[in-house]
Amino acid sequence: MKTNDRNQPNPLREGLAARPMPQPCTVVIFGASGDLTFRKLIPALYNIAADGDLPTGLTVVGFARREKTDESFRAELETAARKFSRQTVRDELWSSFSKSIFYHQSEFHDAEGFRSLARRLDEIDAEHGTRGNRLFYLAVAPGQFGLILQQLKDAGLNKARQGSWARVVVEKPFGVDLPTAEALNEEVSHTFPEKDTYRIDHFLGKETAQNIMVLRFANAIFEPLWNHRYIDNVQITASEALGVEGRGPFYEASGALRDMVQNHLLQLLCLVAMEPPTDLTADSVRDEKVKVIRSLRPIAGEDVATHVVRGQYSAGAINGKDVLGYRQEDRVSPESETETYVAMKILVDN
Repeated sequence: MKTNDRNQPNPLREGLAARPMPQPCTVVIFGASGDLTFRKLIPALYNIAADGDLPTGLTVVGFARREKTDESFRAELETAARKFSRQTVRDELWSSFSKSIFYHQSEFHDAEGFRSLARRLDEIDAEHGTRGNRLFYLAVAPGQFGLILQQLKDAGLNKARQGSWARVVVEKPFGVDLPTAEALNEEVSHTFPEKDTYRIDHFLGKETAQNIMVLRFANAIFEPLWNHRYIDNVQITASEALGVEGRGPFYEASGALRDMVQNHLLQLLCLVAMEPPTDLTADSVRDEKVKVIRSLRPIAGEDVATHVVRGQYSAGAINGKDVLGYRQEDRVSPESETETYVAMKILVDN
């Protein structure tokens, strides 16, 4: 009798199911008073704690210029977590979780602020058992990356002690074009080695996005059907009940293409269209994603008019609440040509 290969051990399938507990560390968030910290980062860490997957001893240090105390920072984050967390915030768990959150006030150009940060991180290591492991999260505009990285380097924070690690996470948008993206990569590589550098896309932390690989490669029903013989087209939609909400200057500089398409939606496209990686290491997954990117048919010439739609929202309503048109938003040019809506037809030649 012929053996069914699908009943044999599948390293990829087993790897997808594995959930190793991460090491304790201190997460330093630059831009801690910003929208990303309040809407995404802290609620995400709380949810990890609620799921029982947060390592004991993990601490968070918010780094920003506004004057705050640890207590006032925690109170602001609690309000945000109760609003944006996917799980109901439990008083007892939040009380325990928030005791490991601290605030460090400094300007990004203040060298002494980084030296005092180094001293404070040493104190946290001793008190919380974080073993000298540091994760620096740059939740700031790309224009601030170089300054912060240089300050980290000057303060010696980019070098980990023996047996510890120091890593950096950089957020999107990663530049505005190829030359600026390459320049940013140069700045990062001069401070942290590639193995300790993470160019993060927080959309990939969404449970549905994480489940795409499981659905495709670890499911015996869908895996053999997920190809061009059985699927005519795939439509990826990002529809959010979210307006500009004071982010006029950011959106004027980015627009929907840079804010959503070239990072979030392109990553989802890669997860949908990539071939199975040889294993689940970062390099293997990235290599398969790169193959998809290289297979995308360029949109040029007359194809632009038939394959791309750019639009801008006028006044309307979100969940029954009136909202301004984009050009009426605060700090947005009344003659702005920035797109707040984009639709694209993309062909993958593989």
